[in-house]
Amino acid sequence: MLAAMFSGRHTVCQDPEKGFVFVDRDGKHFRHILNWLRDGVVPTLKNSEYAELLQEAEYYQLLGLIDGISDVMNQRNKNEELDTELTRIDIIKCIQSERVRFRGVNLSGLDLSKLDLSFADFSYACIKNVFFSRANLLCAKFRDVDAEGAIFHNATLRECEFTGANLRGALLAGASLQSANLQDACLIDCSFCQADLRSAHLQDADLTNANLEGAILVGANLKGAKLSNANLRGANLQRAYLRKVNLRDTHLEGAKLDGANLLGAIRRH
Repeated sequence: MLAAMFSGRHTVCQDPEKGFVFVDRDGKHFRHILNWLRDGVVPTLKNSEYAELLQEAEYYQLLGLIDGISDVMNQRNKNEELDTELTRIDIIKCIQSERVRFRGVNLSGLDLSKLDLSFADFSYACIKNVFFSRANLLCAKFRDVDAEGAIFHNATLRECEFTGANLRGALLAGASLQSANLQDACLIDCSFCQADLRSAHLQDADLTNANLEGAILVGANLKGAKLSNANLRGANLQRAYLRKVNLRDTHLEGAKLDGANLLGAIRRH
């Protein structure tokens, strides 16, 4: 991406006085991008920060860095599995025997990516930093789970229940969340970039600092949701319910609001 950007084939946005080039990305992890390009070394970060860096690596199309982050996280998850009550193999055995109830179980750090976990019950479980990337979680239950830092990248979560769940810092970019129930959920610092949240229930959810850039929220119910500093740039909010929602500190540049219910909503002047 960077090579193409400066190849001369594309017009870049430059500061007329100093010549700086503007890249419309969060600069928090750009130093890690540059250091990896210099040295090829994956930095040591917290799991939630790796999830953020993974998004940047995908944007810049740095496949080597994506693989490096995955290797580090997989090794970290193997080490953490020693403290969990079940392993990935145990989960697969449960799926095969159709005993798919993990209520209250500690599964922290497990790699459950690409598994078919549809209709599984994870209610009240601890699934912190679990990898659910590209997993099928259709109609799964996550009621009151502790899913801080969990990764649901490109997962299928249609009609899932996350009522009261703690998803702080979770990565749900590209996830399919049509008609999912996220009422009263803690979604602070979550990433929903390009996620499909059509007809999702987000009443009273805390989306402070959440990134919903380019997300599809057609017909979603956001009654009472907290959207302070949330990024909804380019999001599709057509026919969404935003009545009396405080949008004063919400970033809505380029968002589609056709048919949205904004009666009594507080907006920027």
